[in-house]
Amino acid sequence: MDEYIKMSKMKISILGMGYVGAVCSACLSKNGHEIIGVDIDKTKIDILNEGRSPIIERDLEETIASSVDKSLLSATTDSIQAVQETSMSIICVGTPSNSNGSLNLEYIKQVCKEIGLAIKDKKERHVIVMRSTVLPGTGYDLAIPVIEKYSGKKLGEGFGYVSNPEFLRESTAIYDFYHPPKTIVGESDTASGDLVAALYQDLDAPLIRTEIPTAEMVKYADNSWHATKVSFGNEIGNIAKELGIDGQKVMDIFCKDIKLNLSSYYLRPGYAFGGSCLPKDVRAITYKAKSMDINTPLLSSLIASNEEQIQRAYNMIKATESKKIGILGLSFKAGTDDVRESPQVALVELLIGKGYSVKIYDRNVKTATITGGNKEYLLNHIPHVSGLLTDHLDEVLEHADVLVVGNNDKEFVSIVDEIDSGQKVIDLIRISEKCSTEKYQGICW
Repeated sequence: MDEYIKMSKMKISILGMGYVGAVCSACLSKNGHEIIGVDIDKTKIDILNEGRSPIIERDLEETIASSVDKSLLSATTDSIQAVQETSMSIICVGTPSNSNGSLNLEYIKQVCKEIGLAIKDKKERHVIVMRSTVLPGTGYDLAIPVIEKYSGKKLGEGFGYVSNPEFLRESTAIYDFYHPPKTIVGESDTASGDLVAALYQDLDAPLIRTEIPTAEMVKYADNSWHATKVSFGNEIGNIAKELGIDGQKVMDIFCKDIKLNLSSYYLRPGYAFGGSCLPKDVRAITYKAKSMDINTPLLSSLIASNEEQIQRAYNMIKATESKKIGILGLSFKAGTDDVRESPQVALVELLIGKGYSVKIYDRNVKTATITGGNKEYLLNHIPHVSGLLTDHLDEVLEHADVLVVGNNDKEFVSIVDEIDSGQKVIDLIRISEKCSTEKYQGICW
């Protein structure tokens, strides 16, 4: 572990000597920073000051012992003094669940109060780093207001704030600290972000600087995805076993696909899935599971979740209070005329049923040329579709008060800039990199 490069020294107080706090204290002190660990539990403080670890974690005790021996790590119950003696404070206190599933933020409130009191009379600017896992909005709605209240200082003047979520796994935490998948710095200002980024400057991992709420949300996206993967693997394994198949063998093969399965593909928030494969196959495997009396809560929720996204798109249209709608793209994917199970077809069907006047443009979908099951599906869901479809994009633009972008045909890229002052765009697939405005709304951004 001596290969890790030492960084520019800082004096840092770390509040909370639980799992995350103890690991961060050990690793940052090993890198040459002077760390003061803080906890209300005097037993933990005594253990740390003796050079021992308060938790069981591979390589942690030897790292703590080395740092204590070099006077780079000490611990105290006096949070006020620790904060006053340092230029940065990292919050690592627990955020346990309440009985209803909500987060208990009492420890966060208390430690922010203590930090506020400690920096009240400090002349130097202080940087506060939230390492604890907290929901989006916690920084601006709770932590910063509490610090401002008890310090009498304003964010950006007397202190800066950074959200810096951790990605440590128990039993490999020391390794994970030095080999993270990414480092997230959600900063209130550039200067504060610079200081926190400097802590990780020698790590071989992407350093992503962003807004505080985005950084807060990332951790929940990560852990929800990890939980989803575990549940997905278990449900596939349960079905496989009942069919006399080795579920682990199936998932081993599944994981060989890093182009689609284990990749960023499909993980882009937007509209619902469709086409001739995904809806049909999800229904088939969940029906098979049900026929064998196997519960698949995750897999069985997929169709309902997909339908909810279609309803969300409709709700966004309804909120405009406009009745003249233009649909840009009817097939489930650009570059094809396949409308089977297309979520755009479902949306048009819903709009017509609610009395909207709809015009549709898709250069690949023409009632005169589509055939077979594709044509049958379209006519079954939108019997009078020929009267809604047009071969001319301009007709849709002239008709609609609200334009709904349904697939990523390159022809639609400039639409947002071409609409007149009275029109609005609802983008279901992110044809534009614009953020939501009065004239432009993205379904997930």
